[in-house]
Amino acid sequence: MRPLWFSLTFLIVVSCSTAPPAVQPSLSTPVQSVPAVEWPAYGRDAGGSRYSPAAEIDRRNVRQLRQAWVFRTGDYAVGSGATRDESTPIFIDGTLYVSTPFGRIIALDPDSGEERWSFDPRIDLSGDYGDFANRGVSTWLDSSLDQGQPCKRRIYVGTIDARLIAVNAVDGKPCLDFGEGGTIALTSGLLNGPEYKGEYQVTSPPAIINDLVVVGSAIADNHRANAPSGVVRAFDARTGALRWSFDPVPRSAAAANRSTWAGSSADVTGAANAWAPISADPERDLLFVPTGSPSPDFYGGERVGENLYANSVVALRGATGEVVWHFQVVHHDIWDYDVASQPTLIELQRDGHAVPALIQATKMGHIFVLNRETGEPIFPVEERPTPRSDVAGEEPWPTQPFPVKPAPLGPETMTEAWGLTPSDRKWCRKELAAMRSEGIFTPTSLRGTIIMPGNIGGSNWSGVAVDPR
Repeated sequence: MRPLWFSLTFLIVVSCSTAPPAVQPSLSTPVQSVPAVEWPAYGRDAGGSRYSPAAEIDRRNVRQLRQAWVFRTGDYAVGSGATRDESTPIFIDGTLYVSTPFGRIIALDPDSGEERWSFDPRIDLSGDYGDFANRGVSTWLDSSLDQGQPCKRRIYVGTIDARLIAVNAVDGKPCLDFGEGGTIALTSGLLNGPEYKGEYQVTSPPAIINDLVVVGSAIADNHRANAPSGVVRAFDARTGALRWSFDPVPRSAAAANRSTWAGSSADVTGAANAWAPISADPERDLLFVPTGSPSPDFYGGERVGENLYANSVVALRGATGEVVWHFQVVHHDIWDYDVASQPTLIELQRDGHAVPALIQATKMGHIFVLNRETGEPIFPVEERPTPRSDVAGEEPWPTQPFPVKPAPLGPETMTEAWGLTPSDRKWCRKELAAMRSEGIFTPTSLRGTIIMPGNIGGSNWSGVAVDPR
């Protein structure tokens, strides 16, 4: 029998009173009228800076925050695993839009927390979903429609059962001119289609660039070498028509990155998918795609080579999907070191000049700072020798990129065993001594390997934030 589980996602909103801390403001006290500071995208802006210019709450009054309201989604289901609330709401046009792990979109009054409308995609809960999460929604304004017309502003959500859905921001009704009645089935047209419901998912909000909505995918790890393709697709934001697609694994013999895959491995290898949020620079017509490891994660003997464009930041031309530049953070990944967080776009001051930059945090704890227009490192990156493998058929890449600056987020080598008692520590030291432990990028081995950092980082999907000041 499968266990019961439930998700009761809730959103807590706080307000700040200018009264002294000893005065407890009533929950019915009206919020002071201040200009609204919107949060119109998952990372606040298309470049994922996560910076807000809102200044009403600061270090002087943050201790006066009081709970203003709580909203509970009430989502409930039966299945084999638990969900997680990883959603970041967006706030635009005076409405707060939040998604739930089950792909529901809920529009809330930001002052009272009252529900204005909700949309339920009715996902298939019978699927075997390995990463049961939904990180948020995206929005697009149709400049061709007059104010008040249906679907002038649209809200998009990607669901765990691999659909892309567009609804009217005003009432939550599907935009019937998008796809089939408001929905696009994303499992159609894939190389190596999913073998079961849940092998191919969408967990992050789509990217918006000009009149396109762009979506990646989350693919089950280590199920098979020929996993579904990690294709990134751009759809017309109004009609849902496919405008272009980009597969990080080169299927054509003429592709520029084909030589980094031995033999015919690129014909069948899957994944290298973008499951983290994609960033956009509409002014430069650039998309920045964070890609993951090819399938399977921990053995690369069937995909010998550097494996471009897996484990990379890939800049694509927004209008066409063509590759503008790429930067690979791990060559021939056998550690599940996906690029797991949204690339962050900033203007970096260098020698008195503003440089368009991209900051990419990684599961290894490495932070790469790149020129956004060229992909060239702004701070030096060194290719350093890394350990070889003792597994037959496995050929790790002989070097890996190490950024000189900034310093890693954490240690890259285990130097001491941990335990509650001396006997615990003695046992741990004995076990660890028998394993390979040669620092970061030690390959998996027949006698066991200490992998540090592990495959949950480092920095994971939550990424970084930047204060532009």
